[in-house]
Amino acid sequence: MLDLLYIILFVAIIIVIPIVIRRRKKAGVTGIKSALTSICFFLIATINLLAYWLDFMGLLSWAITVVLLIAAAYFTKYFPVPYNSG
Repeated sequence: MLDLLYIILFVAIIIVIPIVIRRRKKAGVTGIKSALTSICFFLIATINLLAYWLDFMGLLSWAITVVLLIAAAYFTKYFPVPYNSG
């Protein structure tokens, strides 16, 4: 049962990445710095899936996850500021 959930998560990641890219283009957001938070979160999901599938649930996968979380938090400062017309 758990393997089925991980397969669904993997398929969802593959489906969501092009959606995020299209939304960024539609909003006119350019540059890699504003996308690094999303990239870090996608990498966290991918690394944890691979760590589970390859029985590599150790200190290294945890360390990589924590480093990516900190990097994602750091790069939120590059998000575009929303414009309020009111």
